[in-house]
Amino acid sequence: MTDLFAARSQMAMSLAFHILFAVAGMAMPLLMVLAEWRGQRTGEPHYRRLAKLWARGTAILFAVGAVSGTVLSFELGLLWPTFMEHAGPLIGMPFSLEGFAFFLEAIFLGIYLYGWDRVSPRLHLFAGVMVALSGLASGVFVVAVNSFMNAPVGFTLTEAGIGEIDPWAPFRSPAFPTQAAHMALAAYCSVAAAVLGVHAWALRRRPDHRLHRAALGLAFGLLAVSAPLQVVTGDLSAKHVAEHQPAKLAAAEALFETQRGAALAIGGWPDEEAGVLRYAIHVPKMLSVLAFADPDAEVQGLDRVPRADWPPVAVTHVSFQVMVGCGFALLALVGFGLWLRWRRGRDWPTPRFLQAALLCAPLGLIAVEAGWFVTEVGRQPWIVHGVLRTADAVTPMPNLGVPLAVFTALYLLLGVVVVVLLRAQFRASTEGDA
Repeated sequence: MTDLFAARSQMAMSLAFHILFAVAGMAMPLLMVLAEWRGQRTGEPHYRRLAKLWARGTAILFAVGAVSGTVLSFELGLLWPTFMEHAGPLIGMPFSLEGFAFFLEAIFLGIYLYGWDRVSPRLHLFAGVMVALSGLASGVFVVAVNSFMNAPVGFTLTEAGIGEIDPWAPFRSPAFPTQAAHMALAAYCSVAAAVLGVHAWALRRRPDHRLHRAALGLAFGLLAVSAPLQVVTGDLSAKHVAEHQPAKLAAAEALFETQRGAALAIGGWPDEEAGVLRYAIHVPKMLSVLAFADPDAEVQGLDRVPRADWPPVAVTHVSFQVMVGCGFALLALVGFGLWLRWRRGRDWPTPRFLQAALLCAPLGLIAVEAGWFVTEVGRQPWIVHGVLRTADAVTPMPNLGVPLAVFTALYLLLGVVVVVLLRAQFRASTEGDA
């Protein structure tokens, strides 16, 4: 294992672990606020119990996310010093704002957790709204950094490196609007699907439990809104990538030859040596439509990219297929649920729907992980697209396999602790009367 591969693996593992808590920090506060708001409107006590349950879960996930996020901030400097040397002044502003949003979220989360019956209902609900807004802002500010890495702007290049900079430039990156919207909706969609699955599992055991029925309705409502919008932002993201990062789109679709009226590939396995995609189903001209809204548009293939600049095609393509497949499976679940609500009214959560929701519970989180693989692996070999190569940004420090092994063990331990805590909290908060 080379030190470059070890550094990339450690960063990938850290991001894959942290993103689960990041999306929870963006979406769980919204669910708990909706539960409390519903409780204040209806006066039904199980909504208050639900808000407390989700708030405690949010606190656990927030704490672990703070730990993993701190590790990531150190890894940027320790593993990628050249990147921080050149890009640090540009990404410093989004990271500073993210830190401000994080502290704001922590303050209002404390008020929310310990303010029950100590502050007025309106003030308590306001604290929850601030937690939700701060969590969303925190995620969006970090996405601004990644947007800059995918579509860098706001600096001049000199022989010595990056020259004059604009610290606000990451927010004007052409990748920022679509990436920020896509990430926010991904958080809402993935967390809603996971919460829906948890309470669907509980309802299969206790079909008349009011708390779980209320939770199912709120989670499904969030999923029903976010999943269709996610498809829209995904389409906009694809059009941006086609224009600004054609090599990433070519790798995601395993398109080895530039084509007019390019077909959309579904499934398949790319053979990079032969330059072909095997075993795929092709939808004629659909890739040109998705990329440029023109069935006869030319879509650039990997044949126009120097071989040394190819992203890892197999990883990018498979990750893209997984992300899209999971997204459309959740969209189908939404359609099934809406049809049941139209046909059956209040009795819509049938055993078949609960089974489907349970099976689909992890798909949103899997899609988030796969999407970040597409974003990061598809940008390779660049850490800042077209400006700085990943191999040139890695630390010269040797033996990077050691911290990789240590942090792998740490994340496994943290993962087990989180599962145990959430399971115990869920059981303690939902026992008792229905």
